[in-house]
Amino acid sequence: MLKTDPATWTDARHREGARAESLAADVMRQGGYQILEQRFRFHRHDIDLVARRGNVVVFVEVKARANNRYGTAAESVTARKQRELVRAAGAWLQKFGQAGDVCRFDVVTVEGARVNWIQSAFRPLWR
Repeated sequence: MLKTDPATWTDARHREGARAESLAADVMRQGGYQILEQRFRFHRHDIDLVARRGNVVVFVEVKARANNRYGTAAESVTARKQRELVRAAGAWLQKFGQAGDVCRFDVVTVEGARVNWIQSAFRPLWR
């Protein structure tokens, strides 16, 4: 469920990001996942997609790049961004998680027309 309508956004980068999220959601649905949230926000941190298949909850960061001038899309998911995703995921799990849920952190990159889904892109340092 979208929080705002991307058609009303004036920044082309934001519209491209919404397009990339839509492509990522489509790929995940084709893989048998149900999209639970789009743009889940916890304080100033956000998760682009939250998906579920069975008891596996997947927190997804979507990155789009027109070119690799400043590095690849996957490289832009830095350790800091990973920490922010983990923090927001913890909040999501506290609010919506179910007993027996297992979580995973994926990254979906969109570079031109190419969509790459990196499953288990990183693991949190939860105890």
